[in-house]
Amino acid sequence: MKSALVPLAIFLALAGFLFAGLGLNPREVPSPLVGKPAPNFELPVLGAPGRRLGPIDFKGRPWLLNVWASWCVTCRDEHPVLLDLAQKKLAPIVGLNYKDREDDALRWLARFGDPFEATVVDAEGRVGIDYGVYGVPETYVIDRDGVIRHKHIGPLTPEIVERRLVPLLKSL
Repeated sequence: MKSALVPLAIFLALAGFLFAGLGLNPREVPSPLVGKPAPNFELPVLGAPGRRLGPIDFKGRPWLLNVWASWCVTCRDEHPVLLDLAQKKLAPIVGLNYKDREDDALRWLARFGDPFEATVVDAEGRVGIDYGVYGVPETYVIDRDGVIRHKHIGPLTPEIVERRLVPLLKSL
């Protein structure tokens, strides 16, 4: 009789894990980088030959790193939200142009507007690997000490900005 209950117990345990997993938000993938110093980089600035920029240039103030590309359809959906966020002037937004062609990125910003204090070029995606980028767009909130405080996977929405980013940035 007990041996007949073993398959039922296993099935119920698996069903419980499946049910719990269905309630998780795929945009909230835990990042091992949250709470740790942002990986360092020094990359060329889009449209500014000879100029380079990295996290050290933003030390002493909170900032956002937004990973985007001109070929990214969802980045276009997110873009008006970034323009609105930039107007709030809560923190500088730095663009990380990911695996893109520089001329395409420049045309894209000229067409849709430029919310970024600066955009750095990660043409080969190496910095994206250091940051654990799953895909574009992704946004990181980095505090004044250079520590990653939040990672958002996927496009930002007005609700996410108001409920999460604005309060977080005001607390930093």
